[in-house]
Order: sequence, then C-alpha cells, then structure tokens
Amino acid sequence: MSAEHHDSNSSIVKIALNLTATCLISGVIIAATYFATAPIAAKKAVEQTQKTMKALVPQADKFEEIEGKTEWYKAEKGGEVIAYVVPSETKGYGGAIKLLVAVSADGKVIDYSCLKHNETPGLGDKAIKSPFKDQFIGKTAENLVVTKDPSDKEDIQAMTGATISSRAFTKGVKQAVDEVVEYIGGK
Repeated sequence: MSAEHHDSNSSIVKIALNLTATCLISGVIIAATYFATAPIAAKKAVEQTQKTMKALVPQADKFEEIEGKTEWYKAEKGGEVIAYVVPSETKGYGGAIKLLVAVSADGKVIDYSCLKHNETPGLGDKAIKSPFKDQFIGKTAENLVVTKDPSDKEDIQAMTGATISSRAFTKGVKQAVDEVVEYIGGK
C-alpha cells in the first residue's frame, strides 16, 4: 500500500469522524433547546387559549377543561356554567378553517374566534370581522344557514363574493352549537 493511498483513507476517516461529531453535537443542542423551550411554549399556548376564551366570554370568571372532551371548556361565573367554548374545524375556499366557538348554556352562539384560515384576503377574511361575524350572536342552530336573500333577517347573510367562505364559517359555528346542544342534552 502506498503512502498516498494510506493518507487518502485516513483523511476520509477524519472527515467521517468530524461529521459524526458535528451531527452528535448539533443533535444534543437541538434536544437541549427543545427541552428548555417546550414547557415555555406549552405555557404560552395555555395563556393564549385563556386570553381568547376571556375575549369570547368576558363575563366568565373561570374556564375549566371538560373531562372526556378534547379542548372543550366550560365558562363559569360564580360557580355556574354560563357557556361552553369548543373547537371546530371546517373547510373553506382556501383550505382548513379552525375556530373556537363560545356557545351559551341554552345553545345559542355567543361569539367565535378564528384560530386559522387561508381565505382570500379582502373577501373571505371578512368572516372574522363585523358585520358578518355579528350576525351569529344569539342564533340557535336552526338559523345558522347562509342566505343570499336580503329580506331574510333570521339567517346568516352571505358575504358578497365570498359565498364559499360564508358557508364554511357558518358550518363551523353550527357544528360547535350542535355538539354543545347534544352534550347539554346528554348530561
């Protein structure tokens, strides 16, 4: 074996060892960072959820997770349940829409917050603003239907040029109301 061939093999080994060490060190740093930041991120997520729920049901003095339900909360005031805050997901024009919906203890919409959407800016994203969003307040499941008839004041008026988004948001809110009504009735 020539000296040149031996040097070539040893430099490949050195490169491999250096790459292995670099990967190992990088992995340790990433793992340490994750373990240090994961609890902080989880705490921030809980704080954000609490803040969102407080905005949806401002009169509540306490939000408590409902056992057996994923991400469902009961909003209480003075120890009495005044609302339920539940997640809902539907599909809009731009893809998935994730909502957090507040439903009163008698099955009426209080408010909703959009956690995620990809609706068209200027059209579909109006679903998270007045006047479209205001139409939902106080409605029961029966009136969570989209209409294009301006004389129909009982149902949800579609946003001009964004009927698909209108239907998607309405469907998401209705799903939440239906689930809460079923839950209340099933107690």
